[in-house]
Amino acid sequence: MNADGRAGQGRRTVRLAVVGDRDDGITAHRANPIALALAAGQAGIALEADWIGTETIADAARLDGYDGVWCVPGSPYRDDDGALRAIRHARANRLPFLGTCGGFQAALVEYARHVLGWHDAAHAETAPGAARAVIAPLACALVEQSGPVQLAAGSRLARAYGTLALEVGYRCSYGLNPAFAAALTAGPLRATAFDAAGPGAAGEVRAVELDGHPFFVATLFQPERAALAGFAPPPVVALLRACAAQAWVRQ
Repeated sequence: MNADGRAGQGRRTVRLAVVGDRDDGITAHRANPIALALAAGQAGIALEADWIGTETIADAARLDGYDGVWCVPGSPYRDDDGALRAIRHARANRLPFLGTCGGFQAALVEYARHVLGWHDAAHAETAPGAARAVIAPLACALVEQSGPVQLAAGSRLARAYGTLALEVGYRCSYGLNPAFAAALTAGPLRATAFDAAGPGAAGEVRAVELDGHPFFVATLFQPERAALAGFAPPPVVALLRACAAQAWVRQ
């Protein structure tokens, strides 16, 4: 999968690892290459984006040479551990990271296990009955649904979208378990988007961001779907700009 924009003077082509198990029957997967092409054009960069199947990520070496990681929808993945390895690599090595839908869910499991030390943190879809299911069934499934979200002021998402209120699309039945939300987002991992109820006890988390990282954003919603209507998704534009900045620093 390739998308071409205009390379900035003195900058090399940005290489992005698109982590997921490609299936053109998935709406988000059909949107991904269009989203990347539109975002690269808007960001003014030259982009090379490669799909990387989760079952091929036996270790972090599989991601050598990439400037960023996008963990896309489609969970459960063929190899959930492969997805977690990719996310941990991006987080620990300060590579720009975007997780959407299944990528949001996996990012929370990875953080719970490897930052908070909750080694039993699990996803209820693949580990039913787990005592520490940080990802659990949503109170109301959001399969082919849209709804409002409220963004936290000053968040990367708010800067990317230029607003604090959005209408977004979903295709998911699982999200952050409210029982663990406060503990998961009490430190550098912050909740930065919420459902219509907004922040507080009644609100459900729809996105998180990691402070102290060049770019680490994960959304339960699927911003890439905007590309199917011809719009460059703002989080994808922001991801590519962060990748370009990091690539420039490493040259």
